[in-house]
Amino acid sequence: MAETKKVVADYTEDSIRSLDWREHIRLRPGMYIGKLGDGSSPDDGIYVLVKEVLDNCIDEYMMGYGKSIEVSIKDKTVTIRDYGRGIPLGKVVDVVSKINTGAKYDSKVFQKSVGLNGVGTKAVNALSHYFKVASFREGKMKMAEFEAGQLIKEHKEVPTTEANGTLVSFVADDSIFRNYHYIPEYLEKQIWNYCFLNAGMRINFNGKNYVSKNGLLDLLERETNADELRYPIIHLKGEDIEVAITHNNDYGEDYHSFVNGQHTTQGGTHQAAFREAYVKVIREFFKKDFDAADIRQSIVAAVAVRVVEPVFESQTKTKLGSLNVEEGGQSMRQFVLEFLQRNLDNFLHKNPAVAEALKKKIEQSERERKDMAGIKKLANERAKKANLHNKKLRDCRIHLNEEPPTKGKEEFAFKQNNTTIFITEGDSASGSITKARDVETQGVFSLRGKPLNCFGMTKKVVYENEELNLLQHALNIEEGMEGLRFNRIVIATDADVDGMHIRLLIMTFFLQFFPDLVKKGHVYILETPLFRVRNKQTTIYCYSEQEKQAAVKKLGNKPEITRFKGLGEISPDEFGRFIGEDMRLQPVILDHGDHIQHLLEYYMGKNSQERQEFIINNLRVELDVVEEGAVPVAATT
Repeated sequence: MAETKKVVADYTEDSIRSLDWREHIRLRPGMYIGKLGDGSSPDDGIYVLVKEVLDNCIDEYMMGYGKSIEVSIKDKTVTIRDYGRGIPLGKVVDVVSKINTGAKYDSKVFQKSVGLNGVGTKAVNALSHYFKVASFREGKMKMAEFEAGQLIKEHKEVPTTEANGTLVSFVADDSIFRNYHYIPEYLEKQIWNYCFLNAGMRINFNGKNYVSKNGLLDLLERETNADELRYPIIHLKGEDIEVAITHNNDYGEDYHSFVNGQHTTQGGTHQAAFREAYVKVIREFFKKDFDAADIRQSIVAAVAVRVVEPVFESQTKTKLGSLNVEEGGQSMRQFVLEFLQRNLDNFLHKNPAVAEALKKKIEQSERERKDMAGIKKLANERAKKANLHNKKLRDCRIHLNEEPPTKGKEEFAFKQNNTTIFITEGDSASGSITKARDVETQGVFSLRGKPLNCFGMTKKVVYENEELNLLQHALNIEEGMEGLRFNRIVIATDADVDGMHIRLLIMTFFLQFFPDLVKKGHVYILETPLFRVRNKQTTIYCYSEQEKQAAVKKLGNKPEITRFKGLGEISPDEFGRFIGEDMRLQPVILDHGDHIQHLLEYYMGKNSQERQEFIINNLRVELDVVEEGAVPVAATT
């Protein structure tokens, strides 16, 4: 038998490569801006690009320069103008194109800044198809233009009548961010957060002004419904710390945490310190050892801190790590605890009505927890047994809540961001997805049929209903969002009446008992094609009537048209195209002003007459027009 020789490339000096800053960012963009994404998720990279430029503008404002910022996003062109000091004219090119170059290494110039590692605008530059920077400073202007991080034109310094400041304009590279689009609601929330953290600062976004007078108090007023609050919002401010606290009737804990103006969506040491300190102060005030879960149940809180040289766990700065505590300094835990012990305790003593309302809420949570204890224990035992043989859950190998390995952290984090669970109806649809999915990052949970309409029910129903209990265990959200196993929860149902109803029932379950899943942007609707238009050479999948008409026109000569009615009709080979890199997802977004209980009552409650009148008044009939010459083969309508 002939010996098989393994071919191994020579390992020589030529094998060693040195990448310049631009090549490295473009080769490993995830290290710098997290998820690439198409814009359907609030933490997709295109929003991080906007944030990186805005962070510099906010840092100027925090240092006392410029009271307003202008942001314009038209089509895919982002333009941001601040009125700070402006980049020193001789360094305009270096600041946006030389790694580890910037003023923020000088703590005398920029104190308690969020952008400390000199990477931000360089990453935006490198990942943009087109990038322009202009600095206006003391009657002079300097401008430079780039493509994919490479300087294409450095303009000469010229006189100007423009006010001091910096202008950055860029178009994200669509070869890196494929099929991307900006969702206005995500950008608006991002801008509001900047305003809440910098009371008095004005941001003009596409012609609309955003400004906050009362900081985090305004944030909680915007995020909550006054009718649902158990007591007025507690608003406390100190040097380098601000908190706002209240309770409503929702389940779970809802936190908005910030460091130096950065929205730390994944929390960190400051959020953990607040959760711990809040429990300690409440126990000491009421002189009773309440359970921590009862104290924090239904809490809605915002906490913002400012620190020198914060240590984030990644370039995207979504989680604060341990701080560099200098000799004689405080830990974050001590800092937050001492602030709350002094200020929250004083507030509760001065406002006995608020203290009494808070105590009643804690006691109510305590009663509910004890009432559920027996059935919860039994349900969890059943769930553990079912999980061993649960044919309804096809799990994946990597999960969002797992600790990264010692080696390959970057790649593992990228996969964690893409962890997805598809919630499907019936075995045929789940079978197609299961065969086509990526077993490393995509799981499938199959429903038996229409789940229970749990509007108006207590959380006891989650444990009494086997399917809902298994779903919460699959997601690992029983004890809160910290253990969530999947970054994206995708409802994958047919585009018919029954499928729409199942979507509503699942969303009702999440909004009723786990609203943070929706608020934090984890829930999506899977878009699958309605039509397949093909001839012998080309196949085009269409997601709307308009796309179908365009495909028929493009292919011409009587193409074959298939109308997909259900997910089960799509073969596994085809399905692989719709849940891969080009997967189309519609995020479930709560608009400002939407109140969860009011929404659920309208759509899922017993006001059928009101809903019927709305449907009649807003009914539209759309005719399925077939292009002349097209042949609808195997069309199932």
